[in-house]
Amino acid sequence: MDFLRSVAQAYGDLGLALQAAIVAGITLITTAIGIAMVVWIPPDHFKADRPQPTSWWRSQPVLYGSGLVLKNVAGLVFFALGAVMALPLVPGPGLVFMLLGLSLLDFPGKRNLERRLLAIPAVIGFLNGVRGRFGRSPLVLDAPGQRGSS
Repeated sequence: MDFLRSVAQAYGDLGLALQAAIVAGITLITTAIGIAMVVWIPPDHFKADRPQPTSWWRSQPVLYGSGLVLKNVAGLVFFALGAVMALPLVPGPGLVFMLLGLSLLDFPGKRNLERRLLAIPAVIGFLNGVRGRFGRSPLVLDAPGQRGSS
């Protein structure tokens, strides 16, 4: 907690121009990461019947367990960043980061939460708009009444 206080104090001691540059830089970096993730995910990523990818490391228990832990930690970080960015007056694509964080996490009911976020027209419109600008096909979603496995 003392570390956070010292960082906040140091940030407060900076000039206004430098503070604005830091905020702009963080906004630029987080938006670039979010766009890269949106472009990178496969079009069928949110389909319930999507087959699990096969990789050599998935057959290695230590690598698989470590990868699962790292993926969930990254998911928590992205979800938390999205929750902060979703607040009023905070720049950044908050709902998109929350959706990307959810897609990295593994917990029961995850697909239902993803479906709820993807049901927001602005979210799916933004995702498909970004994908279209980079020549990627739109995301394929389940039919509204279709239920998948968690």
